[in-house]
Amino acid sequence: MTILLAATAAIFVAILLVLIRLFAGPTLYDRVLAVNTFGTVTVLLLSILGFITGRPDFLDIAMLYALINFVSTIAILKFFRYRALGRATLDVEDR
Repeated sequence: MTILLAATAAIFVAILLVLIRLFAGPTLYDRVLAVNTFGTVTVLLLSILGFITGRPDFLDIAMLYALINFVSTIAILKFFRYRALGRATLDVEDR
């Protein structure tokens, strides 16, 4: 049990370091990477918390959060690259 609490404390330290990187990131992509890392560390924290409390339901929540984290990261990167999330329509003048 002590090992799990130490792992939880280490994850909280990692979250603090990621938050520092999020606010001090020099570029936009550093900040997007920090948000993605924050989501990944949150999934780890949810998994360990579910294991400590003996509730396997937290693993389902952690897997769902990991999927949302992945999709949102891809959507954010696509938006910053193309300035649109959907398919762009062609105007008559562009043809």
